[in-house]
Amino acid sequence: MKITEFLAPEAIIPSLRSANKESVVKEMVETLAKAGLVKNAAHAVEVLLEREKLGSTGIGQNIAVPHAKSEEAKNLVLGVGISEKGVDFEALDGDPVNIIFMVIAPIDATGLHLKVLARIARLLKDKVFRNSLRSCKTAEKIYETIREEDERAA
Repeated sequence: MKITEFLAPEAIIPSLRSANKESVVKEMVETLAKAGLVKNAAHAVEVLLEREKLGSTGIGQNIAVPHAKSEEAKNLVLGVGISEKGVDFEALDGDPVNIIFMVIAPIDATGLHLKVLARIARLLKDKVFRNSLRSCKTAEKIYETIREEDERAA
């Protein structure tokens, strides 16, 4: 399985405008909705923020992976956002988050949901890859960087 099977270039934000967790989730979901990947953006935001209440998806090393299962996604979808300034995501290590991978899966896609989360975590362990993502200035370059790492790590 490759991340790029679920990631469309139009679901990538190379320079997030938002400065806090809630607004980042909204900005990213709105991008997914504009791309036609989620139906009701407001409900998808609500589901993702409810999941955040269970425990932050800021996993450390300046990474967050907000995720949820929702009827708003017909298929599993990914969004990627990069924040130059960093966002307080209440991460486990207390550091601000610069790289955000968002996963929204259909309600009945538990196995696939977990496999995609594991794949993202495996890719993001590589410090060189994380630094490459942070330096990308366009959605196309971010997509290409992810695609190359996805191929290399397959």
